[in-house]
Amino acid sequence: MKLSTKGRYAVTAMMDLAIHDREGPVTLADISQTQGISLSYLEQLFAKLRKRGLVEGVRGPGGGYRLARMPHQITVAEIITAVDENVDVMRCHGDGNCQDGVRCLTHELWAELSNRLYEFLDGITLDQFVERPEIREIARRQDEEAKRMNFVFPRPAA
Repeated sequence: MKLSTKGRYAVTAMMDLAIHDREGPVTLADISQTQGISLSYLEQLFAKLRKRGLVEGVRGPGGGYRLARMPHQITVAEIITAVDENVDVMRCHGDGNCQDGVRCLTHELWAELSNRLYEFLDGITLDQFVERPEIREIARRQDEEAKRMNFVFPRPAA
């Protein structure tokens, strides 16, 4: 199974949001700068995440996005499926037409792997991952780098 950029970026952006959610709404521009994800791509992803009730927009000065639910209520699998990704390693996508229209010899193996992979990702919530010390350290480093870049290249006033 290969998780596409869409799923990978959605999880990364949601983790960034979960880390900074306590400080107030987070702009997509901030996530874009910190995580190196194109702003237009984030806009597309967040439209899907908003539609699925994972994030909510905050308008006005100091606006941006925040989690629509508590981080312990949002799983990695939910984020991936919200952006139309699929945690399926089967070529037939579960249809059973793997080999000339019928099930292949290894269909059940790949079906079980897909189920276990989904269960694994569905068992990891944002808060569980965000609270890992190594994740906190990476976030701290990214924040320091973003502050340094803003000092060198200040954003224009809105």
